[in-house]
Amino acid sequence: MVRRVLSLTSGRIAVVILVLVALLALCGPWLAPQDPLATSDDTLASASGAHWLGTDYLGRDVFSRLLDGSRISVLGSLEVALMALVVGAVPGILSVYSGRAFEWLTLRLADTLVALPFLLFAIAVIALLGNGITQAMLVTGALVSPLFYRVSRAATLAVARSPYVEAAIVSGASVGWIVRRHVWVKVLPPIAVALAQTIGVGFVIVSSLTFLGIGVQPPAPTWGGLLASDLGYLSHQPWAPVAPALLIMVTVWACNLLADAIRDVSGEAGRALVDRRRARSRTSTSAPVPVGGSR
Repeated sequence: MVRRVLSLTSGRIAVVILVLVALLALCGPWLAPQDPLATSDDTLASASGAHWLGTDYLGRDVFSRLLDGSRISVLGSLEVALMALVVGAVPGILSVYSGRAFEWLTLRLADTLVALPFLLFAIAVIALLGNGITQAMLVTGALVSPLFYRVSRAATLAVARSPYVEAAIVSGASVGWIVRRHVWVKVLPPIAVALAQTIGVGFVIVSSLTFLGIGVQPPAPTWGGLLASDLGYLSHQPWAPVAPALLIMVTVWACNLLADAIRDVSGEAGRALVDRRRARSRTSTSAPVPVGGSR
């Protein structure tokens, strides 16, 4: 699947952007040219050689804060996606094989989680447990998990009705063996699509919470926090919100682009793509090579 995704232009663009964002999260604090928390008297300065994106209302270097804040944004979105994957995909697969009672219970729980507004619920959890991004992201991931539950359940139901799975059940194969041998291969592509989309949703959630000043203790920099602080001084720096807003938009767009690329190369569409390329390669190799030119 990875080769098929990279064979598409959209897949390559999405992977390059997400790799750059991941590198920012890993190396951003060390790449920052100045201390992101250091204040100075040079407040609301324009872009210059010393401050590539200018300074904020406290004289802190915006470029350094943007690099340093990428780690919290990336880690928060990954926490949302991984929590949703674990809480949603595993019960979704097991609901097909674990009896009517477990199926009914998980379906009702998924319906309940869908009805809860995750942003408001995350704010309530932070108010109860303290101002921390990790607990908010874990709770939000649990609230987003019905997406993985429905995707994994639908894919598992399609595989469970196939003759080879029914034959394995009749022959006495365990549920774990059936899931590892037959179900997981079919369920993985739609789960990968949902995972890429959820990472983008995680970026929006982290940015929304930090924009409101929730989840991160100031003066720790975040992309959403930078966007919120810049909006208060638009009369002095009307261009200031462009950099954090552009980073958020491009990252979410890359996640959705990657999800579309995975969807395009998986299932019947993926097999059709491979067949077309094989046909083109056979045509190019079997085409006769002209000997001599025309007069």
